[in-house]
Amino acid sequence: MHPAQRFFINCALLALLIIGLACNRSHFASLGSTGGAHPVARATPKPTYTSPVLEQLVTAAVERPNHHVQYDGSYYQIAYPNGDVPEDRGACTDEVVRAYRAVGVDLQKEVHEDMQANFAAYPQRFGLTQPDTNIDHRRVPNLMTFFARKGQQLSITNNPADYAPGDIVTWDLGQGQTHIGILVDVPSDEDAARWQLMHNIGAGPQIQDVLFAWKITGHYRYTGPPPTNDRRTQTNSNANHRRDADGTQQTRRENH
Repeated sequence: MHPAQRFFINCALLALLIIGLACNRSHFASLGSTGGAHPVARATPKPTYTSPVLEQLVTAAVERPNHHVQYDGSYYQIAYPNGDVPEDRGACTDEVVRAYRAVGVDLQKEVHEDMQANFAAYPQRFGLTQPDTNIDHRRVPNLMTFFARKGQQLSITNNPADYAPGDIVTWDLGQGQTHIGILVDVPSDEDAARWQLMHNIGAGPQIQDVLFAWKITGHYRYTGPPPTNDRRTQTNSNANHRRDADGTQQTRRENH
């Protein structure tokens, strides 16, 4: 085959691939959208929450579609703590981070501190040899590990009654793509027992009826770090467990 012919064929294949990806993203973004500038019909009476933090988180998540955000999962150098990518940019994880930050929980800081102390417990699929405050909290697999370690890891079922507003859900979109969203107190138009989710899959933060749209890989509930006194108590308890039989304190170095 002449090189010029091969070049034009490769260009045509690339164009088809780009069009296919754009169509898929457009399809995902259009699934039952109730976000954007349109007001959403939140449940009345409102659901019962196990923690006031979850109610605040849901309110923060419902507010997110009022922001214009261009989907962008690129690597950014950001501040620490309380760092964020440009407010008009972000991926699915950034919307979860922003919702939690609105209720005083900095996932960037919480994930980093846990990864720093327990790096081996986190996925080793990104080629890193140490934590990176710019990106760690922006990766779905890392958030899955963090929520499982520091929050509640809940059952994955096909029953909508098992999912509550404020819960975090992760999915496998296929072809190695992962996704994450927050359940909100907006009932599905098709099934009042099923809650919709706030997520960003390509068209900015939206509230959509997508709970069972893809394969669910994680279901979590997280209300933030324990109070400082509780942390100190937990640290002291762990130290006591590391004492030698003769009562002397054993010194151990953590592998970071």
